[in-house]
Amino acid sequence: QVQLVESGGGSVQAGGSLRLSCAASGRTYTTHNTRFMGWFRQAPGKEREGVAAIYTGGGSTIYADSVKGRFTISQDNAKNTVHLQMNGLKPEDTAMYYCAATLPRTLVGGMSSVGLSEYEYSYWGQGTQVTVSS
Repeated sequence: QVQLVESGGGSVQAGGSLRLSCAASGRTYTTHNTRFMGWFRQAPGKEREGVAAIYTGGGSTIYADSVKGRFTISQDNAKNTVHLQMNGLKPEDTAMYYCAATLPRTLVGGMSSVGLSEYEYSYWGQGTQVTVSS
């Protein structure tokens, strides 16, 4: 089992920045069990969408087109933590942000087919709210 706890959400004005963190723990979460870690978001009345993902065995990343150049996903293996640095925030970024993890797996399949697909993820955090005002 893997437990995920998000932090760092809040309210900012357009153009501002926030840094989300996802702390992973659990008996099966080790640096040897490489997997995808992703950030997803869901706004009221909308479907959940993938924002960014990272493969822990090497650091390959993928981003949704809507956040490319503004958001950066990174990992701190020593702390079993994944971060999402969000710059240039826009009102349309307002949503509940969720951290997610897949089961241990290889990179076979590719970031493009796995990274932002919520159906590939088995573990989810409770979410952290991000609100961007204009």
